[in-house]
Amino acid sequence: MRGLAPFWIDPRDRRYAFPDISLALDEPDGLLAVGGDLRPQRLLAAYRQGIFPWYNHGQPILWWSPDPRTVLFPHKLHVSRSLRKTLRQQRFRVTADTAFEAVIEACSAPRDNSESGTWITADMKQAYRHLFELGHAHCVECWRGDELVGGLYGVGIGRVFFGESMFSRARDASKVAFARLVQQLEQWGYGLVDCQVHSAHLESLGAENIDREHFRQLLDHWCPQPGRSGRWGVSAEG
Repeated sequence: MRGLAPFWIDPRDRRYAFPDISLALDEPDGLLAVGGDLRPQRLLAAYRQGIFPWYNHGQPILWWSPDPRTVLFPHKLHVSRSLRKTLRQQRFRVTADTAFEAVIEACSAPRDNSESGTWITADMKQAYRHLFELGHAHCVECWRGDELVGGLYGVGIGRVFFGESMFSRARDASKVAFARLVQQLEQWGYGLVDCQVHSAHLESLGAENIDREHFRQLLDHWCPQPGRSGRWGVSAEG
């Protein structure tokens, strides 16, 4: 299925309609809707409208649209002195779209002293594998030799990348994956990276909060623009 071309989802298609994001609850984190399914058309329609799924095993599918929304504008990527040194020394080999299965499995593994990561259920993994096969989901991998030590995955629509999850098994590996991805997206003319919700890790890389309506306006501008089709790659230099 690697040769299948991405298909476009019209956000006005009522078959995959969601409530208006302005109706999302203020707490917790903008719960908007419950139920539905994870078929590709519905997932893409959700992202296009600023909505994403997030739920635990045993729960119905929960759909969210936080306010504020954490985003990163590619030209505002912050690369610290230590991270710049790591990139320059090429401590990791960075690739894209070569090990999606391994990346999503690593992202779904429970983290030390935390249950984070367990929200990536078996159904969620299957849904994003399908999006990857169709050319909509993408991943970035960090390697130390032949060992996968970091990475991330998400969804691309137009010139927006919607980040989903990242993992790291070596110091700075996830930061390297993220930085290299953002640098590549800027070269391709992408205008926005959706980080969903705030974390200190993302803030250190230049992510910022914007209000939900501003986020909607940015999606309306950047999603209809032609994005990068096919399997992604990253340039040799960071």
